[in-house]
Amino acid sequence: MRFIKTNGATLHVDHRPAQAGAPTIAFSNSLGTDFRIWDGVVDQLPAGWGVLRYDTRGQGLSPLAPSESVGANAADMIGLADAFGVGKIVPCGLSIGGLIALKATLDFPDRVAALVLCCTGARIGSRHDWEARIATVRSQGVGVLAEATMERWFSPKFRSDAPEVIDGMRTMLERQSAAGYAALCALLRDTDLTGDISAIEVPTLAIAGGLDQATPPDLLKETAAAVRNGTSVVFEGLAHIPCVEDPAKVGGTIAHFLKDRGIGRG
Repeated sequence: MRFIKTNGATLHVDHRPAQAGAPTIAFSNSLGTDFRIWDGVVDQLPAGWGVLRYDTRGQGLSPLAPSESVGANAADMIGLADAFGVGKIVPCGLSIGGLIALKATLDFPDRVAALVLCCTGARIGSRHDWEARIATVRSQGVGVLAEATMERWFSPKFRSDAPEVIDGMRTMLERQSAAGYAALCALLRDTDLTGDISAIEVPTLAIAGGLDQATPPDLLKETAAAVRNGTSVVFEGLAHIPCVEDPAKVGGTIAHFLKDRGIGRG
């Protein structure tokens, strides 16, 4: 267990150094989860590739920090890379983590070798919906969202075939800080990068779940089309958290994408 303070935030972090010439993938997790959602994907990456994972401010074991702007969270990712002496990274973000990855790429373009977006978009949801969720969490806690969230996160088949994973993911959600969850809902409410992402030039992979209702495939396709060097792929039959539902497919796709573009041959 390791904690690092950077950019005004104390972050729970996991780091595996890269071998010479290999990339470091910086993973940013989704709302209501912690960095363990990437466990299976990390296991699929080529030996020697670097891994940087952390719990977002206010989630997992990372305390809520004063600023919850997307820019502050993007700076957290780069600050952790600095702490471990990593030059260029490949941000890989899921849902709100995708917004953070986009912002890191926009604000620190010289630090990003490529970008992976998973079930996300430049704008996620509506202001009204986020306001409603904030009010619910503040009045009733995060647990009240659990059943509806499991239905949104995972396909019907996965919920039937892997009930033990669903139980664990439900527990992960229920144990999140209500204050932290509400703060990140506010970040989602207030963030729209639609007009900015055309400036992104690095190779970008946008992964969509065919059954994802929170960030539908069309949103990922639009995002990939809006950046200058984007590619989209749809995983039919998967929902909002494919890195848990089918980590082999996600990890293999990421590795193939980066190798095909000359990143990670070390």
